[in-house]
Amino acid sequence: MSSTRLIVQTREFDPVEDLLSYASPEHPLAWLRRGDGIVAIGTGVTASIRVSAGEGPLRSAIIAEAWRELSANAEVDDPVGLPGTGLVGFGALTFDEGSAADSILVVPSIILGKRKGRGWITRIAPVGEDLPQDQPGATLEPSAYGPHWAGTVGPGAQSPEGYQASVRTALDRITNGEIGKIVLARDLAGTIPAHSDLRRLLRALSTGYPDTWTFAVDGLIGASPETLVTAQDGRVTARVLAGTIGRGADADQDTEASAHLATSTKDIDEHAYAVQSLLESLRPHVRAMASSEQPFLLKLPNLFHLATDVEAELADGGSALDLVGALHPTAAVAGTPTEAAVAAIREIEPFDRGRYAGPVGWIDGDGNGEWAIALRCAQFNPGSDADPIAVTAYAGAGIVAASDPETELLETRVKFRPLVDALA
Repeated sequence: MSSTRLIVQTREFDPVEDLLSYASPEHPLAWLRRGDGIVAIGTGVTASIRVSAGEGPLRSAIIAEAWRELSANAEVDDPVGLPGTGLVGFGALTFDEGSAADSILVVPSIILGKRKGRGWITRIAPVGEDLPQDQPGATLEPSAYGPHWAGTVGPGAQSPEGYQASVRTALDRITNGEIGKIVLARDLAGTIPAHSDLRRLLRALSTGYPDTWTFAVDGLIGASPETLVTAQDGRVTARVLAGTIGRGADADQDTEASAHLATSTKDIDEHAYAVQSLLESLRPHVRAMASSEQPFLLKLPNLFHLATDVEAELADGGSALDLVGALHPTAAVAGTPTEAAVAAIREIEPFDRGRYAGPVGWIDGDGNGEWAIALRCAQFNPGSDADPIAVTAYAGAGIVAASDPETELLETRVKFRPLVDALA
């Protein structure tokens, strides 16, 4: 990667209403929120950084260093100067450093973006080659969405009964003092038809859950409500979500549910673990850090979360990927103490999480970026040309001393709903 030199050109482009209509139907690469965002046009890739297990102690650090070299050697012509313009890489990292899945950062050949009413197009090529224009499968015209399709999913490696047994095992470890909190996930596995237009899934998620980060990176597709970290011109923001309850069927039940969550000792304790973990991890890299003393209720179409926003100023000149390495995994998706919780997850969960609950997002040539935690997501793995596409979806719940196995199972069902509904 150190020998790779790129030329990058960004130009104003009339803002388009539907960015997804320009993305690849079968291999979309996208980052969207409330209609704004960035997508790759077609499937052309100018550069990629892929890190497997065993290549180093921290995959995000390897990728961050490779990105610094790539950015330092790039020739960038970007008069637009908005977040997401210029040299940009889309990334998806594994939850566990020991995962068999790869962590990846992809630099597409052509990127189309929109932010606050302004649009742009970025073309990227190795130095000495012509900038890409209309590559095969990459036109500057939207493409019609493919036929509607439906997927089928059912219990994966972890059955509902097995999940409750895992929660009981975790509770024993909490009682024994090994851990204070652990986040346990379960999986659903299934298939969708070959050659399905995956943009339909992305559109359903972004339309149904507009306040989430809707993403597609290397077959990982989802809609996450949880920002891991955003870095822009020295300003750092993060959001902690921990503590969850399903929405009610009407206004009265909604009020009852939100009041229960706001006063639940179990959920408040779980949230406090997550906030303290983030503050301790972020503190060495920032100054002027501020967060609210009490969490607020975040209302999504299907559930309520306890949420806390954190703001700070970057103090050490690090990039968004450096902050990702410092913060991940948070107590909101792993537990506390972090190392003990991750070790327990490896033992208790009967599957490799892959990129579920790992960092997903983008970074630019100046080190700015937006990164979420890959939640409400599934990994799509195409087989041979005519075979159905395998899909594995994940959802988890935070386990603390007051947790009840059946209640935690119900929480995962609520969290599966956005993806399962969209798949159907």
